[in-house]
Amino acid sequence: MKSTTEIANRFREVILNGTWIANTNFKNQLENLDWKIAVSPIKNLNTIAVLAQHIHYYIKGINQVFKGGTLDIKDKFSFDFPPIHSQEQWNSFLHQFWNDAEEFASFVEKLSDENLDEVFVDAKYGTYKRNIEAMIEHSYYHLGQIVLIKKQLNNLT
Repeated sequence: MKSTTEIANRFREVILNGTWIANTNFKNQLENLDWKIAVSPIKNLNTIAVLAQHIHYYIKGINQVFKGGTLDIKDKFSFDFPPIHSQEQWNSFLHQFWNDAEEFASFVEKLSDENLDEVFVDAKYGTYKRNIEAMIEHSYYHLGQIVLIKKQLNNLT
């Protein structure tokens, strides 16, 4: 198996279908979650919805680069999202999240192993491999937060 396929599958594990590292994934945690829980605040923590949208923001931004576009994502905007006000909005977001995640994984699979060592947009951002692996690690970080927030919210009810 080529490295890009392995990395794409690692990305799918954290977002769509894996249980090897964290015994869960974003889809497992969010798929049947009531929108009211997803937007429920606990003290000054980010909500589950905001954390999911944050990860999606980066996936969507990197997909734009994979499509030949510019890198327009900025950390300062990575938590700025319109509020979710219904289950329909939440489900629509999740549908887009899963589709964009699969698209991301497909782009990674189509890269050659040599592409992994190429500069990602600008030398200051490192290589494609560094950015893809950072996306995986960043996703696990926020997945852990989501799991903990869900546990706290369940203890409140």
